[in-house]
Amino acid sequence: MRGVLASAIKRTIIARRFWVGSAAVVLTLGLVACSTARLAYNQAPNLTYWWLDEHIDFTSDQTPQVRSKIGAFFDWHRRNELPMYSQRLQTWQTLAQRDITAAEACTEFEAIRQRIDAAAERMVAPMARVALQLDPDQLANLQRRQAKSNEEFAKDHLQPDREQALDERLKKAVERSERFYGPLTTAQRELLRDQLRRSPWDPERTQAERERRQADLLKTVRKLQANPAIAEQAVREHVARISRSPTPGYPEYSAQLVQHGCAQFAALHNSTTPEQRANAANALKGYEADVVSLASRD
Repeated sequence: MRGVLASAIKRTIIARRFWVGSAAVVLTLGLVACSTARLAYNQAPNLTYWWLDEHIDFTSDQTPQVRSKIGAFFDWHRRNELPMYSQRLQTWQTLAQRDITAAEACTEFEAIRQRIDAAAERMVAPMARVALQLDPDQLANLQRRQAKSNEEFAKDHLQPDREQALDERLKKAVERSERFYGPLTTAQRELLRDQLRRSPWDPERTQAERERRQADLLKTVRKLQANPAIAEQAVREHVARISRSPTPGYPEYSAQLVQHGCAQFAALHNSTTPEQRANAANALKGYEADVVSLASRD
């Protein structure tokens, strides 16, 4: 469940860059594979800093402050959020052993989205302070990185050959699912292909929303720099516009993506064998053990 739901979350909040995106990406990486979860999470502060630095290019004076803020965030996350993830993983172990409905999958999706929202809120104040310190060259660097990201997205998703693009999406979906369930059958691969073909996901529409959010980010930073008294409010409003786009029709489109993702996951899970479900439960138990260990670290 984790792999498919994480993919749905990623697609829904794909443009959560800078202060929100870095944390969400790294926190997701912390649960990618049981054998590497502890290492990945323990390296999360460094990974987050490197991700931000790639976009901003911090000065030597800014680096210690940014690293300190990131470290404080992950200390909070370890104490307060990891126990909640442990509870969810216990629930998923039970769900993995039986058929589930799309509504149940969406309930779990929403639970994780709430945790990501809580993490984003926690980062508002420190990242507002960082944004106040950015100079024009750093904003230009951010803009160049946004352009590069758009080129990468176009290369990956805006292919003229839609069947080839579908094949690439299927390959990734199968890889995610097999890390969880073990090898999929031919029928299960075809089920995934059919679900992906019927998905409402529109890469052009998604790219347009990415670009809107990127422009919104730059505008937000300039706005709060012009009026530091509203810095936190400006960041919080930017995050709200990521959670619910002001673009007419986009919130409804986003909701359709979530509903389809939940139905896709439920359909695949309900096609699994007892052996595949046992694989899933064991993987989730391993994730839970890692999360408990990480949460209990002094």
